[in-house]
Amino acid sequence: MKRACMADPRKGAGAVVCIPTYNECENLPLIIPAVLEVVPEAHVLVVDDNSPDGTGKLADEMANADSRVKVMHREGKKGLGKAYLAAFDWALERDYQFIFEFDADFSHKPEYLPEFLALLDGEADVVVGSRRVGGGGVENWGVARRFISWGGSMYSRAVLQVPVRDLTGGFNGFRRDALQRIGLGDVSSTGYCFQVELKYRACKHGLRVVESPIIFPDRTRGESKMSSEIFMEAVTQIWKIRGSKI
Repeated sequence: MKRACMADPRKGAGAVVCIPTYNECENLPLIIPAVLEVVPEAHVLVVDDNSPDGTGKLADEMANADSRVKVMHREGKKGLGKAYLAAFDWALERDYQFIFEFDADFSHKPEYLPEFLALLDGEADVVVGSRRVGGGGVENWGVARRFISWGGSMYSRAVLQVPVRDLTGGFNGFRRDALQRIGLGDVSSTGYCFQVELKYRACKHGLRVVESPIIFPDRTRGESKMSSEIFMEAVTQIWKIRGSKI
């Protein structure tokens, strides 16, 4: 049964797209207009970790020019997970019904947002932009990155025993009540495993998690934050997630 909504969800009504940034001044002036072009009724929340390249100042300028753009400034680089948790808290304090995780570097394509919104307005509590279902995939990835991503997701799925195929993906959408049910205050992961833990908690709480295929290209501007050290840290964190009380 299709749920009632404030307006056409495919246009972004009631949605906020959360974009954590650290040194993304090259991408920000491009990605925000691209998002708002496909979901013109949505808002964008930039969560900047005091980027030394001036990303935060640029975000403020864009917010001054467009009321749909919001900015949160944090004192320093504290990890992707904490940035998203702060964004989720901000969104839940307001009247947003659909809340998205989104990268600034165009590896997450804005064109998928309307379909994700339609799913959240219908059958899904959580939508996962999935590289590992039919129609999904990656573009221009090197061997090392493929190993880290695919190996990490397969390892996590084996340990946690959940049906989600793309556990490590970061392009995800949530209904407001889904985030409230997950128990954000108990999330312990801050880095690579943050995305895994959110999906694990969603499954354990009986939420309807729908994987929607995406093509995930490598970034063309700026530097990736992924590293082998992050992956190795995640190997032990997965077991902590499995042992946590949900």
